[in-house]
Amino acid sequence: MKAVFVDERNQDLYIGDVHDPIPTEGELLVKVKASAVNRADLLQRKGLYPPPPGASNILGLEMAGVIEGVGSGVTGWKEGDHVYALLSGGGYAEKVVIPAEMAMKIPDGMSFEEAAAVPEAFLTAYLNTVELGHLQSGEHVLIHAGASGVGTAAIQIAKEIGAISIVTAGSAEKLDKCLALGANYTVNYKEEDFSNMVHAVTNGSGVQLILDFIGASYWDANIKSIGIEGRWILIGVLGGQQLANVNLGAFLQKRIQFIGSSLRTRSKSFKIELTRKFEAFSNEKFANGKMFPIIDRVYKWQDVAAAHQYMEENRNIGKIVLKVE
Repeated sequence: MKAVFVDERNQDLYIGDVHDPIPTEGELLVKVKASAVNRADLLQRKGLYPPPPGASNILGLEMAGVIEGVGSGVTGWKEGDHVYALLSGGGYAEKVVIPAEMAMKIPDGMSFEEAAAVPEAFLTAYLNTVELGHLQSGEHVLIHAGASGVGTAAIQIAKEIGAISIVTAGSAEKLDKCLALGANYTVNYKEEDFSNMVHAVTNGSGVQLILDFIGASYWDANIKSIGIEGRWILIGVLGGQQLANVNLGAFLQKRIQFIGSSLRTRSKSFKIELTRKFEAFSNEKFANGKMFPIIDRVYKWQDVAAAHQYMEENRNIGKIVLKVE
């Protein structure tokens, strides 16, 4: 089969040949129709985020496609079924093997490109908003990087829960998109301190949950924004990971719960359980249009380098999809 590889000499991406994967007991062989670009792919390409032990070294953390082979012991799936799934790697390829229990049926009316834009963004958002964040109706949530794939998913999930979202992004276009998705309040982080908006919206009490993709550069404003016994979930460090002169007193005074969160390195059993919970939460919502993936651009997978550059320039609103053909 064909797959995308990284030239380690210059980090260039190219399409080459590799042996077809073979499904073993409990696995499905899927012909990939679409994958999507994630920031983890950019880091892995640069040698900064190696795949977990046992995972494919081919880029790609999600895919949608057609079942081409069924391993022994698998029930409930057959050749020709349309599925989508989260991956530990291997999505930038013509074929991939996945645990059958990780597969989700593509909802009726959803294209392969749309389905490929769901797993990483929505499962990450669901994990951190619902499973770890325990967000409840009526609570306030501060969502950073609101126009990202995970951000656009988190806005929709918060809306479905009945929470009140305050969302940051860096342009009027991105903020307008966040509002259209259901964000209650938006802040251009380039123009104002988001903690001032949080203070005004919550009457000074602060938010109950922060979804933080930024890290160091937002630290002080996040401290000001979080409420008593608030949950602060660190998902990324786009704004740096080194802090100096940190005052831990606020964590005691506010009884803050600080959680570091990643999904790729979780166990297979954890991902299976998360997938099943998310599918139960989302199936009807995708079917009736209450939730939907946001796609910025679809590239042919031969143009994967351009897709990576587009994400590196931080131009996308929602997901960047690769059509595998």
